[in-house]
Amino acid sequence: MLRMNRYAGAERRALADALEAAGPDAPTLCEGWATRDLAAHVVLRERRPDVAVGLVVPALRGHVDRVLRARAATPYPQLLADLRQPPWWSPISNPLLDGALNATEFFVHHEDVRRGRAGWAPRELSPAYASAIWGQVRAMARWSLRRWRGAVLLDAPGYGQYRAGLGGEPVRVTGAPAELLLFLTGRQRDTRTQVTGTPVLADRLRGARLGV
Repeated sequence: MLRMNRYAGAERRALADALEAAGPDAPTLCEGWATRDLAAHVVLRERRPDVAVGLVVPALRGHVDRVLRARAATPYPQLLADLRQPPWWSPISNPLLDGALNATEFFVHHEDVRRGRAGWAPRELSPAYASAIWGQVRAMARWSLRRWRGAVLLDAPGYGQYRAGLGGEPVRVTGAPAELLLFLTGRQRDTRTQVTGTPVLADRLRGARLGV
């Protein structure tokens, strides 16, 4: 837990730095969102429980969109300042939950900013950090693949394999733990992964709705 807290803090700072360097109107991997929208999303997630709930409850999506648009109009430097310094009372950013709820969130959104423009390359992560991410991949695989009708074998050379889903011969997804994490969050085509298996199923998995 303490280790994940450390990674959450590091990724928070790295995400804020990446957003600052990109400016408020740069593209991201989040469809329809520029960097200011992504910054507003992260800030609201920590400060508005109704927004956090709305992210997983479809009936509240309209409300979430309205609140997001309003918050995105905040001056960009203030959004970044709010991101760098979460409120002490936040239900998802306290020391007990920060690592579990924010390490993956900040890592993925950091990559949304980095990979939103051409010329990106995967970051070189320490073995310890990659191992921690592999643990997150295993923990979230079944939920992320819940809509997929078949079996998937996640293969992270040097870290292990994990099979999720039902069925016979699985589609194999091979990549570094960080790439598999991004794959499972619905960013399949923006990862450095290899998808092998029945060609039709492999291509379908690359475009499937995964994650949320």
